[in-house]
Amino acid sequence: MRVRHSKQVVMATTYALLAEEGLAGVSVDAVARRSGVAKTTIYRHWPSREALLLDACAQMGPQFEVPDAGSFARDVRALAQRVVEQLLSGPYAAILLSLMDAAERNPDLAALLAAAQAKLVEAVRMVSARARGRGELRRAPDAADLAALIVGPLLYRRLFSHEPLSDAFLRVVVDNAVRLAGGNIDSQARGLRR
Repeated sequence: MRVRHSKQVVMATTYALLAEEGLAGVSVDAVARRSGVAKTTIYRHWPSREALLLDACAQMGPQFEVPDAGSFARDVRALAQRVVEQLLSGPYAAILLSLMDAAERNPDLAALLAAAQAKLVEAVRMVSARARGRGELRRAPDAADLAALIVGPLLYRRLFSHEPLSDAFLRVVVDNAVRLAGGNIDSQARGLRR
């Protein structure tokens, strides 16, 4: 029980430091100082700073459950909405740029980003296969390309142009992705959750 508690405290502190400082701002010393957990205890669970960061980043990575909203357009909307939610909240959004930068030099972090991308691509693949089975798509679109059509504009707006991820913009992203995949725009899918 005590071990689990100290691990939770260390993870929570690591998340907070990641959100505030990015990857470069996280050290075992800083985590120990802020959390009140001894460095020896931290090193008992994570043999290095890199191991601690990898564990934290793996646990806070994006989750993509496969939606089943009744139509291809509504499923694409649900996936896009999940991306927006993650980009607008939580420590993952705050550290995404430093994680992307560090992944250029660290194969373990690159593998984490690849795994996150694979989750989204697999969700898109399943949504597309289901839509094809219902006769909504003549052919299954390339799942990686469709995922890029969904995520690319959202990342651009959040990380580069810093324009809002508004309902109107999300509608355009979803409509474009559905249209380019060969699906029909679903008028019920156009309404966004507030």
